Amino acid sequence: MPTMPSVMEHEAEHPAFSPHVDVARVPQLAPASPASAGKPLRTAAEVQTLLTQGKNTEVKMLLRTNAWPADHPVRRELWSALCLQHHNSKSDMADGFYWDMVTQVFGSTELPDRPISLPPFVEPGHCHSYHLTQKGSSIADRVVSVLGYACPDIVYSPSIYPICALLLHYLSEEECYHCITSLVSSKKKQFITQTKSLHEVTWKTVMQICKKHVAAAVHLQRQCPSSRVERIYMDWIWWVLQGLPFTHLVRVMDCFFHEGIKVLYRVAMAILVLFHKHTSSTSTAGGAEWSADIQKNGIDAALTKFLKEITIPPNKVLKAAFGIRGLSSSYISRVFIRTEMILQSKTVIRSGPMVRSRSNENLPNSQSQNNIQMVSHTLTIRERIPTDLEGDVVNEDGATFVLRSVDVITNNSELASTLLLNIDPQQDLLALWSWLPVRITMYQPILLYTTEEHGCSLTTFYVRVEQHEPTLLMIKTINNEIFGAYCSSKWGERNLKDDRGNRQAYFGTGETFLFSLYPERAKYPWVGMEGENTLGHAAELFMAADSKMITIGGGEGQAIWMDENIRYGKTDRCQTFNNPPLCKTGDFEIRVLEVYGFAAEQM
Repeated sequence: MPTMPSVMEHEAEHPAFSPHVDVARVPQLAPASPASAGKPLRTAAEVQTLLTQGKNTEVKMLLRTNAWPADHPVRRELWSALCLQHHNSKSDMADGFYWDMVTQVFGSTELPDRPISLPPFVEPGHCHSYHLTQKGSSIADRVVSVLGYACPDIVYSPSIYPICALLLHYLSEEECYHCITSLVSSKKKQFITQTKSLHEVTWKTVMQICKKHVAAAVHLQRQCPSSRVERIYMDWIWWVLQGLPFTHLVRVMDCFFHEGIKVLYRVAMAILVLFHKHTSSTSTAGGAEWSADIQKNGIDAALTKFLKEITIPPNKVLKAAFGIRGLSSSYISRVFIRTEMILQSKTVIRSGPMVRSRSNENLPNSQSQNNIQMVSHTLTIRERIPTDLEGDVVNEDGATFVLRSVDVITNNSELASTLLLNIDPQQDLLALWSWLPVRITMYQPILLYTTEEHGCSLTTFYVRVEQHEPTLLMIKTINNEIFGAYCSSKWGERNLKDDRGNRQAYFGTGETFLFSLYPERAKYPWVGMEGENTLGHAAELFMAADSKMITIGGGEGQAIWMDENIRYGKTDRCQTFNNPPLCKTGDFEIRVLEVYGFAAEQM
């Protein structure tokens, strides 16, 4: 096994920082305020206990309120525990895995003398190393380089490097790698966007939420033209990762590593609020000076200056961030998903009734294609469109992408045979794939359950499917109709109980959608995507299940209902998706049910 030079890294002179931090450059901390002085800070062990007990709400509140200073040793254990809770696979967490990867990429575990080439998803202008030494920066380069080698599906992710550098202030190199891979692979929460399209979705989400919930956004719009406003919002994440002082940033990361990117959204909004409050008063000399500065240098330069000189303590910044009302996780998710869908609709081309992606971001990645081919040789995708000299497809913009043979479903799939007999299969796979959330298309589809192989029983269905999230259900009726649903939450959530101890009837999120592939090809998204939800509870009846049935969609009807024997079902229009019945007769008899999950690696 390769030597591990970082094993003893934590035997540093400073009790909090790793040996790769130039401690002298870390800003001096302001003394604790009288209100917070005397309050004992919680330990990493206490947080770990709460995580083990599944008390996520308690952990969230604890992280928001415990004002650990930047030089507190708690983060050595705290950050690692917070990040690793999100990991989806243990295969790359084994002892020595990282150093095996380092040896494979660089030929040795010794830091190379020459500069390390960074992967193309890094933004060169935002490789912020904060207070790392030169050696620490080289280690950050190596971690990010190995990550790019291990995760070739990451297309564009400028925030990875600064987050990695922050982790290295408190953790060893190997621990840093495991933490960053945990954040990248998380499926339950979003931490790091990995494509250009999702990066665009984030800043447009921030802009939309700010315009609705932050009065300071109006001030921003008055100070510059709309095109310039968009340019400012495009840099929203750098307000946090680049603009905030280190002492503030580490407190933000305490919460981020548990709650996800929504923390950064809130902090960005708080920055706007505090900036407006600090600079808008023209009755004081300071306010007049800021006004003149904005007129002379622009509001974006003034915002940068405000963050550089900020005197508001970290705890007040967080209090402002988490004090913004009306920003539930479900609301933020709804805005994000709606924005993603709008952008997707603008980046497709139409060929007859088919919707196809302009780029390969929404198509199965190469690893997904290989995985699908191993489980099926039935449905093959070969796009009949112009190619270049190397056989690569050329889209209308001139960009090329490779459409290799993609086999879907299973060797004995009845659905596949129907697709081959009745419709053009490549249109269906590409359309269905383009309907999935972009982040899910980066994972490999795996067959979890099929009535052809596993029998017709809800009990078996739950055993094989209930812990997977998300899942894709495909139904074929005896009349050869094919339809289904993308289900955003685990079916195991049917057993969760509310605060009163009652089992919740419905669960799921607005990412859930219905689709039909034959005889009609259509997608039916959640009605909340179309605008403000005016239907109340009936618009959020996404998924329901018990020992007798499965239901998807509700309100004046059920979009899909199946009995306990997975033999009979019915479909009606429902308020959740505003869909027509998915088959002509309404009642149907099931010939085949197939359920797919998505995994970072083949199971």
